[in-house]
Amino acid sequence: MKKVVIIGAGPSGLACAYKLLKENKKIDVTILEASNDIGGISKTVNYKNNCIDIGGHRFFTKDEEIMDLWKSIMPVQGKAAWDYKELGIDMNLDNSNIDPEKDDNVFLKRRRVSRILYNHKFYDYPVSMSFKTFKNFGLVKTLACGFSYLKSLVFKKKETNLENFYINRFGKNLYSTFFEDYTEKLWGRHPREISASWGAQRVKGISIKEIIKNLFVKSKETSLIEEFYYPKFGPGSLYEKMANKIKDMGGKIVLSANVNEINISKNKVNYIKYNNKKINVDILVSSMPLKDLVNSINKVNKNIKNIANNLPYRDFITVGLLTRGLEIKNNTNLKTINNIVPDTWIYVQESSVKLGRIQVFNNWSPYLVNDSNNVWVGLEYFCSENDSFWNMSDDDIRKFAIDEVEKINVVNKDNIIDSTVIRIKKAYPAYFDSYDHIDELKSYLFSINNLYCVGRNGQHRYNNMDHSIKTGLIAAEQILGNNKDDEELWNVNTEKVYHEEKK
Repeated sequence: MKKVVIIGAGPSGLACAYKLLKENKKIDVTILEASNDIGGISKTVNYKNNCIDIGGHRFFTKDEEIMDLWKSIMPVQGKAAWDYKELGIDMNLDNSNIDPEKDDNVFLKRRRVSRILYNHKFYDYPVSMSFKTFKNFGLVKTLACGFSYLKSLVFKKKETNLENFYINRFGKNLYSTFFEDYTEKLWGRHPREISASWGAQRVKGISIKEIIKNLFVKSKETSLIEEFYYPKFGPGSLYEKMANKIKDMGGKIVLSANVNEINISKNKVNYIKYNNKKINVDILVSSMPLKDLVNSINKVNKNIKNIANNLPYRDFITVGLLTRGLEIKNNTNLKTINNIVPDTWIYVQESSVKLGRIQVFNNWSPYLVNDSNNVWVGLEYFCSENDSFWNMSDDDIRKFAIDEVEKINVVNKDNIIDSTVIRIKKAYPAYFDSYDHIDELKSYLFSINNLYCVGRNGQHRYNNMDHSIKTGLIAAEQILGNNKDDEELWNVNTEKVYHEEKK
C-alpha cells in the first residue's frame, strides 16, 4: 500500500488528501499538522461565540473542480439567511430546502462590498473613476491624477520593482495616494524594494485603462465579482468538515505534530520524524514554509539553505473588537441590519495609523456574531515575528488598536464591549530578499523525486485559497497517475487574468 504523508492540514493539504482517498481508498494517507487547528490560516477562531475569519476568505473560483469540491462538502443555501430575509435582499438562491436558520453545514451567498478609507472618505476598491471618486478628490487632485496617468502612458518605466509596476498602470499620483503607503504597511518595505512579480500575480488585469473602459463597456471578463459563497460559521467550519470526511475514508490526521527531520538519500524522501517518531514515506506532500522544509532535511548544501533561510514572510495580528456600533455611517444605498456600513473589508489608507484593514464580520455572515445588536470587527495589522509590535503584550495591542480606530473616527471606545488578540505566523510569503533566487531553490526541490510542494507557504507564493487548493488537487492527480510534473504544479496562479473576474 502506497504511504502518502502530507505536512499541513490547510486547504491544499486537505484537498490533496480528500482527492487521494476519494479516488483510491487503498492509499495510506496521514496528515501531520503542527498546530491544534484544522484549516491553516483559513481556520475560524471562536471567541465567546463570536467567530473570527483570519484574513477573510471569499469562496470564489473560476475552477469548476474546486467549486464542486466545496459544494460536495457544504451545500448552498436554498432559503435566505435571516439578515437578508429581513432586508429583502434577493441573492437568487439555489432551488433547495437547505435553510441556514436550521442547518449549520451550509454555504451562504453574500454581497461583495470592499472600500478604501482614505482621508476620512470612502473610495471604491479597487479604485474606480466614479463621480464619488471625483467628488472626494476635488477638481485639482482629479486633474493631477489624470495628467499623471497620461504621463505614465508616454514614459513607461522598466518594471524592475513593484513601484514601477504600479506607476505604469495608474500614474505616479494615484500610486502615491492608494498604493505606496498601504503596500509599505503590508510588507514593511517600500514598493521599490519588492519584486514586480507580486503585482503581476495580485493585480491582474486592473489598470486605469481597464477602469475607464468599464465606464462605457460592462465587460464580463473585467468585472469584479459582486457576490461570493461563504460558510455560515466561517471557512474553518468547511475545512473541519472536510477533515472529518478524510477520517471517515480512512485517512489519519495528527495534530500538534512537529516535523523534526526529513531524511533524503538518492534524491528520495525515505522517512520523516515528527515529535521524534519515525514514519516511512513513499510520497511526501509538503505545505510547510519552504524555510522550515529545507531546515528539516538532513543534508542540504549551504547555498540552498541560505536562500531558504532568507525567504521573508509577513506575520499578522487580528484584534477582534466587539462594539455597540460604529462611528462611520452607511451613506450607501445598500441596506444592512442596524444600518451599519455594508463592507466586508475596509482598506485603511490613513497614513496616521498602523492599522491596515478592517473586517466587519456581521457582513460576512450574520451567524459569526453572537448578538446581532452588536458589531463584530477584526482590526488587521501586518508585522514581522519578534518585531516591536509583535512583542507587545495583548493588553498593549488592544489599547493601541482601540486608540487608532478612535483616532480615525471608526469606533468610540466608550462603545467597546470586549476584545481579543490573535497572532498568525508566516501569513504572507514576501517577494524580496532571497526571493530573487527562488528558482535555484525550486530546482533543488524538483530534484527530490517523491516530494510535492503545495499551498501558499509550500511554494512561497501569495496564492488565494482556490489556487492553494488547486495545487493540492494537482499533486493528488500526479500521485494517482504516477506522473510527477513539478512545472505543472508550480504554474498554478501564473496566468495573466485577474483572480476575481467573472467568467
